[in-house]
Amino acid sequence: MTVNTIIIFLFGLIIGSFLNSVIFRLHQKRSFLEGRSYCPKCRHQLSVRDLIPVVSFLIQKGKCRYCQKKISWQYPLVELATALVFIALYLNFGLSLKFFIYSLYSFFLIVIFVYDLKYYLVLDGVAIPAILLGFLGSLIIGMSLTKLLIGGIIGLGFFLIQFVVSKGKWIGGGDLRLGLMCGFMVGWPNISLLLFLTYLIGAMVAIALLSLKRKKWGDVLPLGIFISFATMVVLLFGDGIIHWYLDFLT
Repeated sequence: MTVNTIIIFLFGLIIGSFLNSVIFRLHQKRSFLEGRSYCPKCRHQLSVRDLIPVVSFLIQKGKCRYCQKKISWQYPLVELATALVFIALYLNFGLSLKFFIYSLYSFFLIVIFVYDLKYYLVLDGVAIPAILLGFLGSLIIGMSLTKLLIGGIIGLGFFLIQFVVSKGKWIGGGDLRLGLMCGFMVGWPNISLLLFLTYLIGAMVAIALLSLKRKKWGDVLPLGIFISFATMVVLLFGDGIIHWYLDFLT
């Protein structure tokens, strides 16, 4: 493991801790730039030693140091997931412009994933900036405007058709914005792979939950978690998967 890898992993843990704060404050409708962090149970302000990513959770055995109430596993898992995403991006792209742009994408994708998983909601305050970032970011890393726009149109159109046909029963308005966002982030032809993976992963998760009797027929699953996860997979491995598939066909 190189020094760069260690630094990027540690930086990812710190960013993951920040994203946890963003998720919490979005739900509280508070600015994530103001005020100190506090325990959501006893509201005691947290000191620096309470906020060391992953380490504080382990040392305190998953409990608040002040009130001894349990701390959600969300916090260390998001920190670790963010760090691992950073490592994967670094191993794929090095310290390139694409690494930094995709890292910014990952901030929004992780927040969307966790927030939709917890609250079954895609916030405009997250999705709209992500759409703008996806558009500008893809242009900055050299994606052609044609591929960018085709990706956005297909991503939006795919979910818009479902929304219109079902009169909003199958998917929500937030999923339309995520379709546009992911279309801009991955462009054409990767958007086709992203949509396929979204529903493939969604179907696999649904079957598993039904088998384990954690869900029953007719229950709703938050589509945003599958869109955001599939977007991250395609950003990391999309070109390789498509090239492998085309070589397989020939």
